[in-house]
Formats: sequence, structure tokens, C-alpha cells
Amino acid sequence: MGQMNRRTVRDLRRGNRSTLLRQLYFQGPVSRQELGALTGLSSGSVSNVVGELLADALVEEAGSVESDGGRPRTLLRVAPGSGHLIGVDVGETHVRVELFDLMLTELARWEHPLTPGGLERDPEPVVGHILTGLEAVVAKSGTEPEAVIGVGVGVPGVVEQGDEVLVHGPTAGRDAVPLERLLRTGTDLPLFIDNGATAQGQAEMWFGAGRGADNAVIALIGSGVGAAIVTAGAPYRGATSSAGEWGHTVVQVGGRACRCGAVGCLEAYVGAQAVLDRYGRAAPGDRAGQSGADGVEEGGAEGAGEDQQTAFAAIVANAGTETRAREVLEETAAYLGAGIADLINLFNPERIILGGWAGLLLGGRVLPRIRAATASYALHRPYAQTEIGMAELGPDAVALGAATLPLAHFLATGGAR
Repeated sequence: MGQMNRRTVRDLRRGNRSTLLRQLYFQGPVSRQELGALTGLSSGSVSNVVGELLADALVEEAGSVESDGGRPRTLLRVAPGSGHLIGVDVGETHVRVELFDLMLTELARWEHPLTPGGLERDPEPVVGHILTGLEAVVAKSGTEPEAVIGVGVGVPGVVEQGDEVLVHGPTAGRDAVPLERLLRTGTDLPLFIDNGATAQGQAEMWFGAGRGADNAVIALIGSGVGAAIVTAGAPYRGATSSAGEWGHTVVQVGGRACRCGAVGCLEAYVGAQAVLDRYGRAAPGDRAGQSGADGVEEGGAEGAGEDQQTAFAAIVANAGTETRAREVLEETAAYLGAGIADLINLFNPERIILGGWAGLLLGGRVLPRIRAATASYALHRPYAQTEIGMAELGPDAVALGAATLPLAHFLATGGAR
């Protein structure tokens, strides 16, 4: 019985630490009195836990504010330098590794181009790039490895969480890639692996366009098409973590071939390469996989992704003066509206947030057309209750989202290492 009580007390203290740490992270700087009001904990519990967090150097004082008729109240916040986080974006066309302080200020970045689908066809070189990137950002920032709380890795495809993390690719290639086991050959840092869209969606919900919403869908369009579905404030994963493969829902029976092997998928109409194909223009100068560099600094990566983005951006820019470009974007907006209507009818979200590098380009040009198309396909009442807007964290937010994976664990465990 005594051992059971000790476990209960320990769990309670860890729960209180987690509760206070989360409030300090998302609401800080705040005073001890405000923490009591925010958490419902007694002043004694707040004082004890805050003392522990200060002693552990996870929290620091951040000035003071006047109080009504009493002494000034000391403000507290999470100490940005008390830990570091690494986010890895394994995209269709690149590996990007970023190191952040605890408040997600970027301190270092490393990037390397990939040929599309590299993780599925030949995962070992991709793993090598990730490990090189980890070493590079730690060295560049001057961070001690033991100060790194964890490494989040965002990947395309389905991430099966279990005794062993397995990545199942979205296209016809090598399936069940044991990514965690492969990475373990070169790093002892804590690893957190998830779908890139899910990770980026978590970042948008915490820091971007999703703040304040409990039910939302973050729809991401780039080389591929995916979605992060959030219900009651938590990611919806489905029975085997494959929820969110929105790009492979069918919008045209017997339609265009999709790289997943099916036909008529949404991705085959609104994905970046699909738009280029319908326009009649291939991404120029595919140089992916031809660079001998070990890595380049921010803005220096070259390859298929940059060429595809350049070609796509040109179509969007030309839509104001060129008939064919305008027609392709209008058609893309119609298909995208149909896909968003499916999300609204299925999930009844408060918000649809359009993101991804291609999604941001499209939304910046034809968002009113996308909304109009969505209205024509969605049920009237759910559509009227849904806001359709743009992501706020920019086109390259997967690495940031990946860094929220170890951050979420850190906060949930009350700052335990």
C-alpha cells in the first residue's frame, strides 16, 4: 500500500509540473497568482512546483508587474536556453534539419536535396543525410548533445507507431521502412517520428492559424497532398495511424493516374506536379541526386523541389495575364474546393487551414474561388460554420512541426529528460 501511495504522489507531482509548465509555455510570462487561476491549483502547490522548476533551471523570472495594493508580482516564463529541440523534415525533395531553443527560435539549419521518393526506394542514404544534418546543426550552434531534449522527424506516408516505428510510403516503393532502427545506428538522441503533415498541423494549432480551435483540418499541398485532422484538440490518427491521407481520396472515378497506383485521386489534380502536367510544363532541369555536396546552408539547396516550386510559382504569377495559366488555376481551385467540401462534410471542423508551399501559392491567388467551389459542394450548414483560411507558419514549417513532437513529450512529462 505504501508503494502504491508513493507512486500516486509521484504521478500527482508530475501531473502538476506538466500542468504548470504548459501554462508557462503557452501563456507566459505570468505570475504565480495567475498560474493558480489558470490551473486551479492551490497557492501552496503552485509555489512548490514553481520552486522545483526554478531549481531545475526550466523556468526563469521575467520582470514584475504592479499589483493592487501589494508588492509587485514577479513574472515567470520558460527559460528558452534550458533545452534544445531538433526538427527534421524528410520531404519529397529534400532533407532539412533545424535546431531550435526551447521556445522554438531557430538557431541552426542544414539542408540536402533528394530525388522524390528516396526514403521508400533507398532509405539508407536518406538516413545518412539525417544523421549528417544532426551533427551539423549541433556543431554549428555550439550546443552540447546532452542539452538536446529530442529529435522530431516528419516524413511522408503512414507512420506506424508500435514496438518498432515503421514508415509506409505513399507510393509504390519499399514499404515498412524501419526508420527509427536505422537512425539508431548513428545517434543516441531521443527520437520522435511522425507524419510530416501531422507534425506541421500540430505547429499550426499551437502557434499559427489553428490557435483557439478544438476541431480543425490543416490541408497541406506541395509535391504531395495531405491533411492533419484535429478533433477535440488532439490529432485524429485512425485505427492504424493512416488517417489524413486526404490526397488519396477520389474526386474523379476513372480519372488521372496517381503515383499511389490508383486513379482519380485528389493529389492527381491539385498536387504541384499534377498542376504542372495539366498546364503542359514539366519541372525544368531536374538535378536531384546529382549534387556531390554533403549539405548546403539555408537557401542553397538545389534539385527537383526548387525547380518544381519555381515552375509552379510561374504558373501562379502568369495567371493574371495568360489564359492557359488562369484556366489551370481555376480548374485546380474547383478540384480543391471539392476536396475541402469532403473534409467539411466528414469532420465538421471549425476551421480549414490551407498550407504547404503550393497551397500557400494557390491560396494567395485563388482563395475566393476555392471558397466558392467549396460552398457549391459542401453541405450548407456545416460550410457556414467553417472558416477557410491560410496557414500562418510559412511554406517550410514541417521541421518546426517536427520539433513540436519532442516538445509535446517534454511538456507532458513535466520537463523530464
